[in-house]
Amino acid sequence: LGHGHEGTHGAGQIIRAFGQLMTGGSFIIGVILFIILVIVNFVVITKGSGRIAEVAARFTLDSMPGKQMAIDADLSSGLIDETEAKRRRKEVEQESTFYGAMDGASKFVRGDAVAGLIIVGINVVGGILIGVIQHKIPIGQAASTYTLMTIGDGLVSQIPALIISIAAGFLVSKGGVEGAADKALVGQLAMNPVVLGMVAAASSVIALVPGMPKLPFLGIAIGAGVLAWNRAQAAKKPPEVTVEATPTPEAEEPIQNTLAIDDVKIELGYGLLPLINDLEGRRLTDQIRALRRTLATEFGFVMPAVRILDNMRLPNQGYSIRIKEMESGGGEVRLGSLMAMDPRGGQVELPGEHMKEPAFGLPATWIDESLREEATFRGYTIVDPATVVTTHLTEILKDNMADLLSYSEVQKLLKDLPGEQKKLVEDLVPAVVSATTIQRVLQALLRERVSIRDLPAILEAIGEAAPHNASILNLVEAVRGRLARQLCWQNRNEDGALPIITLSHDWEQAFAEALIGAPGEEKQLALAPSKLQAFIRSVRESFERAAMGGDVAVLLTSPLIRPYVRSIIERFRGQTVVMSQNEVHARAKLKTVGAV
Repeated sequence: LGHGHEGTHGAGQIIRAFGQLMTGGSFIIGVILFIILVIVNFVVITKGSGRIAEVAARFTLDSMPGKQMAIDADLSSGLIDETEAKRRRKEVEQESTFYGAMDGASKFVRGDAVAGLIIVGINVVGGILIGVIQHKIPIGQAASTYTLMTIGDGLVSQIPALIISIAAGFLVSKGGVEGAADKALVGQLAMNPVVLGMVAAASSVIALVPGMPKLPFLGIAIGAGVLAWNRAQAAKKPPEVTVEATPTPEAEEPIQNTLAIDDVKIELGYGLLPLINDLEGRRLTDQIRALRRTLATEFGFVMPAVRILDNMRLPNQGYSIRIKEMESGGGEVRLGSLMAMDPRGGQVELPGEHMKEPAFGLPATWIDESLREEATFRGYTIVDPATVVTTHLTEILKDNMADLLSYSEVQKLLKDLPGEQKKLVEDLVPAVVSATTIQRVLQALLRERVSIRDLPAILEAIGEAAPHNASILNLVEAVRGRLARQLCWQNRNEDGALPIITLSHDWEQAFAEALIGAPGEEKQLALAPSKLQAFIRSVRESFERAAMGGDVAVLLTSPLIRPYVRSIIERFRGQTVVMSQNEVHARAKLKTVGAV
């Protein structure tokens, strides 16, 4: 603009030469050529590559929750370790970042094409005004000079922009092909003999057309033909003698694969998929992994791997917990909210959605996260959605530990015993008892939430009692007597004392007289329904009085009737512990809080 009045060389020799070469000195031809390049760049290449990048980014981001869930499911089931999971998550993150960046980059390329068109218009109008008004050049000469220079400058800038747009289009549209874009392009075009043969044939036909330049097209035809022949020869294999045979049908998946069931499975509604990859570190999979360690430490029970799936049939924010494919519990949580509960059992007096806590059925309220401080100040218990699901899973697992302790798990527990305990197992199994008997004893203990972590002591008790009476009931009572210290410690209160509610002599005698069965066989309880109802009523009243005093008591009975009393109480007070006098350790501190 500053030197346009000096002639077309005022913009520099490069722009002048480029304008003369491409436009033949005619600014009209230059305008037409410039418009064609802009249309090709703006409408065809940039718009197409931008659309590809936008769709790829959208689909990649939409598929991220499913990919993350698959990685976490493999990690929870033990198929991959933590290092492999981190590597896969990094790949997913890089993929989403790449497509997001390409989506943004395509917008820059498109903007560059638009900016070039606007700049050309500004330069033409501004140049004519400067030439006519400032330098007193005739308007026709000013239009010719400034337009020619502007078009030359535009062509100089548009051709690199066109190359950049084509490169961006190649990079985005190469799809899911691994490797660099140049290698993918060469591999798809130059490595296929059919494509090269078609190029050679088409170039040969064009070279034969009258008036067409023969040398360039013949050169392309010869080069493509040679490459096609080389690729075809490389792809050839020695002829093989084939024997015509009846085509064999595809092997079907063995039907046995459909018989496998998941021991523990959590199904999530679509709205709860973010629980798998909570950005604030409250991931459901991490809490389940911690739960497995807790159960192993507390009960000596190795929880099976938990499979996490999505289920579109569930409510959007609902979940279902299945044990051996059977639904054992479920509920709904609210993402973005917190569950508040009153430790005293009352209703939370804060705005929110009132509902029952799924694990224990206590009154609860889903409140907004902004009310966390106020809820804490009022003494409410605050839990996040992932913790609600994990707590519910914990209680269900504790109720079903006996069913989840399979024969193979028992074999694994016996195999993993320390070296000095191997001799005990060898002497005991199968000479004295079978592994199945040990499994049933361990299941009976877990059913009453007794830890089996001290497995050597349990095996010793079984070895001592089995030669005299190998019934499961007798073995379980013998093991419980050996675990007296553990049972007393497990049920002690904050003061270290064992709060007990004793069974009166009348009820002891009533239960003893109600046992029927031949000598040497397991007894059966035949208590009259009226007495059974009276017993249930008395137990409820006694334990409610103890609870009002702040004690979580155990019911103490004689060894003979303990399992039968427990079989009744577990039906209406499943959490109540029933112990016999043989299970009270000599050094245990007792605290009598009532009697039945």
